[in-house]
Amino acid sequence: MNTHESGSARGTPAGRTTEYRVAHLQDRLAAGELGELGVRVEVRGGAVLVTGTVPSAGCRDEVLSTVREELAGLDVHGDLVISEPSSPDHAEELS
Repeated sequence: MNTHESGSARGTPAGRTTEYRVAHLQDRLAAGELGELGVRVEVRGGAVLVTGTVPSAGCRDEVLSTVREELAGLDVHGDLVISEPSSPDHAEELS
């Protein structure tokens, strides 16, 4: 008997726990074009929290799409900040 499978929920493949799914998501994010981003995925209680800073709204949408695909069925909260680098629109006043 494999002791790793004995604790899994009925109808759920062995090893497909929330932590496993989050680790797989982190691997996907790191391996793809989004690997350089500082996006963190953490399990907090019964939910998953996605935090970090991304360079554009399109990038945020891509991250959230990947998260939704990988963590379907879980309660996910996203807090991704967009920091679009742009040149200043006025001169800075120094005192």
